[in-house]
Order: sequence, then C-alpha cells, then structure tokens
Amino acid sequence: MVFDGGRMEKIDIRSLYFSELEEIFREMGERTFRAGQVYGWLHEKMAEDFEQMSNLPAKLRKVLGERFELTMPEPVEERISRIDGTRKYLFRLADGNVIESVWMKYQHGNSVCISSQAGCRMGCCFCASTLDGLERNLTPSEMLGQVYKIQALTKERVSHIVMMGSGEPFDNYDGVIRFLRLISDERGLNISLRNITVSTCGIVPGIEKFAGEGLPVTLALSLHAPNDQVRQKLMPIAKAYPLSQVLKACRDYFDKTGRRLTFEYSLVKGINDNLKEAGELARLLKGVHGHVNLIPVNPVRERDFARSDQKAIREFKEFLEKAGIAVTIRREMGRDIEGACGQLRRGFLSGN
Repeated sequence: MVFDGGRMEKIDIRSLYFSELEEIFREMGERTFRAGQVYGWLHEKMAEDFEQMSNLPAKLRKVLGERFELTMPEPVEERISRIDGTRKYLFRLADGNVIESVWMKYQHGNSVCISSQAGCRMGCCFCASTLDGLERNLTPSEMLGQVYKIQALTKERVSHIVMMGSGEPFDNYDGVIRFLRLISDERGLNISLRNITVSTCGIVPGIEKFAGEGLPVTLALSLHAPNDQVRQKLMPIAKAYPLSQVLKACRDYFDKTGRRLTFEYSLVKGINDNLKEAGELARLLKGVHGHVNLIPVNPVRERDFARSDQKAIREFKEFLEKAGIAVTIRREMGRDIEGACGQLRRGFLSGN
C-alpha cells in the first residue's frame, strides 16, 4: 500500500504481476485462488470494473474497490482511414491527460502502436509528440489499457505491438519493462515478445540495460541521419549520445539477444535524403545485423520540414540495396487521419 502525506492511496491493480497479487491476497487473508480469478478478469476478460467479476463474492468485490484502482482509457475520438482502414484513437486517462494509439491491419495480423508517455521531452524536430513537452510517464496499466481497449472496440485480436507512439520508452524504463512482462504473460493476452517492437531515439544506457532483460523483442533505433552533424539538427538527444556509442550499443544488443535491429530513417527533403547521405548510411551500417526502414516523413504543421519526393526515396533505397544493406520503405498507414505520432493529440490540445 502506498501512503502520501498520511493518505492511503489505492494500488494500481492491473500493473501488478501475478506473484505480487497473490502475495497481497495472502496478506488480506484471502485464498490465493481468488488472485488467479481476479488476474484472469484483469488480463483475459479485460474487466473495467470490479463489479464485472461475477464469480467473486460481493464482499470481496467491495473490498477490492476500496483498496485497488482499476481504470481503462476512455475513447475521446476515433478516426478511421478511408484508404486502408487504419484506426487512430485519442484516449483520455483518469487524470485528464490524453494519449494516442493506432490500430493497423496487416496480412500477418492486427498491430497496435501505443504510447509510453503523455507527451515527450526528446525534442525530435519532425515529431508532433514533443511540441508540448512531457506531461508524465504512463503506468503499465495505462499501456495495457490501450491494447485492451482497442481490442474491445475493434472486436479483433491484437497480435503485434509497436511502442512507437508518443514518448520515449527508455525514458519510462521500469514501466515499459513491467508492461512487456504483463502483456506477454500466458495468463493474460499472451502476446509473443517476438511480435513486439520497442523504438528508442538512442538512449545508450537504456539500450545496454535492455539487452540484459532476457526479453526477445525487436529493438528499433530512430536513426534518421548518417552522421552526428545532421542527426543533432534533427534530434537533440544526439548531442548526448554520438552515433559511435549508439551503434556499439546496438551491436552489443544483437550479440546478447540474437535479435536483428530495425533502423528507422525518416526522409526529410533537402536534409537527409541525398545520395551522399545514402553512401554515409551504407558505410555506417556495414556489418550491423539489421535492416533500414525508410519513412517518408509526415509533415507537421508547426514545422517546416517537407517529405522527400518519390524519385529521391526510390534512388535512396536503390543505392542502399546496391551497397548490400537490407532496406524497405515503410507502408504508409492512416495518412488521411493524421496517423503520425502526436498529430491528433496536438490538434486536440490546441483546439484545432
């Protein structure tokens, strides 16, 4: 139980591991099989209220409501792409903060892109998520809630998760690790860790620590430039962690986990999309186990960046291929519904 100035705060029950819930039930004098029932309601049936837990005694449901917090993100807005069926959600959290999530349908299954923070403090110049700064980290239950709520709304199973929404996952390290262990728990949704991608802008200590967690997820590095000079213009975090350190951490991640990396590269017209930079990128990634994901940048109203034209994108890709670099162009999803990170939230907060 958490205390704040003498006031007893409720425990965030959906953020607890099963072993932690069992221990609390023992301390409460409850039989531990009840913990299993509750855990199933939380993570299999995705209950939003203790009163839904119909196989529990009424007295226990009342006690749970008094001791524990159980919330679910509230849908504020849903946009559905007429192009590809992508759905973008704006959710309101219990404290009034708003976050974004995206549901995307692929041949291999349904993927959800979730946020790990309300806002972001990384300051990347082409991203709308960071324009209003960081409000706070999300709890594991709030990250889970995005997946659970979208699965309930779409009535389709989620099979893949990408942590590429608002926020830097390694800036909320402990919360993200707990989320990953909960979402992959066989007692819950049991989503394979191999179907989960965690994206980072390059926080070296986070990458190094993450490599030792024993979680076989895919690590995606927001690279976006082939050298420190250009990268520092686009991403302030690059001033703290030069590419030599970032790439070493990525190599070490592969050595420890055996998981190939994805290098995200947003193509910005006149900034990082010419063949000179393609050559630098090929040299930088030579011998690194991973592939490059080229992303035609989504224009953000508050920035003056423009996306590269199709000819430049094609030539950039072809140059990398000839240099022996595995490369794809990301399929654009939800472009007509402001599918890029932070755009919907930013519009809501600014009243547009």
